[in-house]
Amino acid sequence: MLLNPAIMALVLVSLVVCSMLLLASGFAIQVLRHWNIGSGSEQQLVLERRTYLISTLLIWAFGFELMSLLLFIYNAESMSGQFVGAMCATGVLNVNGWGWPTLMLKIAVFFCGAVWLALNYLDNQGYDYPLVKYKYRLLLAILPLVVAEFILQLLHFTNMDPDVITSCCGTLFSSQAEGVAAEVSGLPPRNMMLLFVITGVIVILSGLRVALRGRGSWWFALFGTAAFAVALTSIVSFISLYIYEHPHHHCPFCILKSGHDYIGYILYVPLFISAALAMSVGVLSSWRGIPSLTLTVDSIIPRLSWIAVMCYLLFYLAAVWSVWASNLTMVEVWL
Repeated sequence: MLLNPAIMALVLVSLVVCSMLLLASGFAIQVLRHWNIGSGSEQQLVLERRTYLISTLLIWAFGFELMSLLLFIYNAESMSGQFVGAMCATGVLNVNGWGWPTLMLKIAVFFCGAVWLALNYLDNQGYDYPLVKYKYRLLLAILPLVVAEFILQLLHFTNMDPDVITSCCGTLFSSQAEGVAAEVSGLPPRNMMLLFVITGVIVILSGLRVALRGRGSWWFALFGTAAFAVALTSIVSFISLYIYEHPHHHCPFCILKSGHDYIGYILYVPLFISAALAMSVGVLSSWRGIPSLTLTVDSIIPRLSWIAVMCYLLFYLAAVWSVWASNLTMVEVWL
């Protein structure tokens, strides 16, 4: 399986990202021990020059890591025809015990990386680099996740056995099955519809409040995270049913197929971007009190909030259209 071009690319990207973060972590330790912006020593000057290089490397590293999440899901979807019982990415992730943990870690690294990039950008705007130690502490916290992701992904790919009969999405995402996926599939669609609408309205209004008035950043981050969780649950609970026009097909991956016009990408991409931006807005707002960053924070937070709101609107419009344009009618049954 390692000879698959997409798998080779994923493994290579993870290896490169791991190497970059390990290199940067060594520098991070030096910064945490010796950084003193008020010092004119040679050591301080060397650290200041190297921080530009390390920051550039990390920008590329996290950029590659963010893209690898999409490639990982796309690759799992494209490999579904190679395993008996697999109808979509679900079957490929179920081939062994490493698939789902790898996906969860990639999602975690996606959000951590997005927050780090926002923090790094803000720090570079301050003449005294006031956040340099904070961002490198965050880097050291992210490193174990990246290393674990590389190891689990490698285990997932090297333990793929084409002769293994894997379980399809109909087995996993079924209200009659067991596990988290089954519990989400079995949630009352009517209740999830109501919660979906409520969280959508709240997160958009809170984002507009931040964008227009610059207030409530942490509330926006909190509501954005909650809306993200509700949105993913809603896709499994009822949105997917309308896309498939089938009352019992809850798979969150089959919507990525060409047969459904790749609607899954229109749902997932803006949803992930908006959630990452909402989290970043909350984190960045914490540093408004630092004199060298006040103006930057006041200017960047509204911009990020506007982009986040636009992405949320794109997601909710796509979700509503998927339900509205569907030939499936289930509201009467749920009521």
